[in-house]
Amino acid sequence: MTDQEEPPSKSARKRESDDLQSLGEALIELPQSELDALPLPDVLRDAVTLARRITAHGGLYRQRQYIGKLMRKIDAQPIREAMQSRRDRERVATLRFRRLEHWRDRIVSEGRPAVAQLAQECALDEATRSELAALADRAAHESREQLAPAAARELFRRLRDALP
Repeated sequence: MTDQEEPPSKSARKRESDDLQSLGEALIELPQSELDALPLPDVLRDAVTLARRITAHGGLYRQRQYIGKLMRKIDAQPIREAMQSRRDRERVATLRFRRLEHWRDRIVSEGRPAVAQLAQECALDEATRSELAALADRAAHESREQLAPAAARELFRRLRDALP
């Protein structure tokens, strides 16, 4: 046998098995709508559904092991890609949320100059710009007077709708 024809080592097979086990366990934590969208064989889908209902520690452990066994028998690449796509969407949503928070906080603290800079960077129309400026004034007033941040919340919602 040459180097290219050698089977994977026992350690490599174990790492792959553990990876598939983890991927199978991640399926248990998915929301039902996302699980339904995945290309899973019926036997695996049933095993994941059953695992969600098991409350006993030992039973859940055995069910996870069974899911890992099923994962080793199928092509897991489409599942990996779907899970990676989900993580990417979550990461993008988190980055967008942080960007919105940053602009809201900056507008509340700096007021109209921050609104002007945001309008310039994001090419906001005049109506949106004036609405954000009015909300900035209200939010600054609420912040100074230590009132409930209703205008800041409204500012966040308007930014969420206005920004890409």
